[in-house]
Amino acid sequence: MEYRDYYEILGVDKKSSKEEISKAYKKLAKKFHPDLNPNDPKAEDKFKEVTEAYEVLKDEEKRKLYDSFGSNWQHGQNFQPPPGYENAHFEFRGDQRSAGFDFSDFFENIFGGGFERAGTGFQRSSRGFQRDSFSGAGFSRKGQDAEAVLELTLEEAYKGGSKSITFQVQAAGPDGRPMIQNKTLNVNIPPGIRDGNKIRLSGQGSSGLGSGQSGDLYLKVRILPHPRFKPDGNNIVYDLSLAPWEAALGSSVRVPTLDGDIELKVPPGVSSGRKMRIKGKGMGRGATKGDQLVRIMIKVPDTVSSEKEKNLWKELSEVSGFNPRD
Repeated sequence: MEYRDYYEILGVDKKSSKEEISKAYKKLAKKFHPDLNPNDPKAEDKFKEVTEAYEVLKDEEKRKLYDSFGSNWQHGQNFQPPPGYENAHFEFRGDQRSAGFDFSDFFENIFGGGFERAGTGFQRSSRGFQRDSFSGAGFSRKGQDAEAVLELTLEEAYKGGSKSITFQVQAAGPDGRPMIQNKTLNVNIPPGIRDGNKIRLSGQGSSGLGSGQSGDLYLKVRILPHPRFKPDGNNIVYDLSLAPWEAALGSSVRVPTLDGDIELKVPPGVSSGRKMRIKGKGMGRGATKGDQLVRIMIKVPDTVSSEKEKNLWKELSEVSGFNPRD
């Protein structure tokens, strides 16, 4: 079994004080923490190594036991426990084994075997090792940003206001391990917001590690289809159906907007496809606020309901000099 020089691992000498050992550990633990090196498996191995070394050298009894045989062990001699070793009992902080933190065989041969483990705060999850602090080092990491889709009706997007939403974020569970939980917030929606816009809610994302602040929540706006209106950039398009005589003679028609109905005067001789503009009834705010575009759609009857109506259409065709193909 390979001897592990814990002093060399931490970059200290055997005369180093407890404070010097702690300082060296904090520096290395931050450098090799797996959460800060997600794509480097060697960093995780190094993090385990420096943590194991620190677990021994920070404790006076374990350090004394380690020092008592270390000089012989490193020369390749078979391990012989120091006097009194068989009665040694150490309490370890945290269930490292069940949390996925495995000490080396070297460590287990010295300190393993029937000891009780209870408390470091180390945990291992799908995101790697976590700890509120490195033994007072104050290690922290900002929580992950979260993103959710905010579905709005066109009326809600146009008028703005408060809306309650429920979404999922990652948080620390009762055992300290990451878990997904639902979160409900009241969101203030600015009037005139457009499809695809994002609303940022500071500190409403996943919880941070240690003293780290929570991440942010980004809500991506998705405006639901509307039965009458269609967004076109900052403008709103509404199709207005007119009878042929309304288009030919002109008319006054009640037209819906997102602010309520208005009376629209249609000039005589308007053609199908023409757009009439109602200022300030579109999306956006201030100088960027759009308009409502009323698109004229001339419709004719699907069927002629009576002989009289048929004769009137025929008479119109004979007296009118209009040719739509000229």
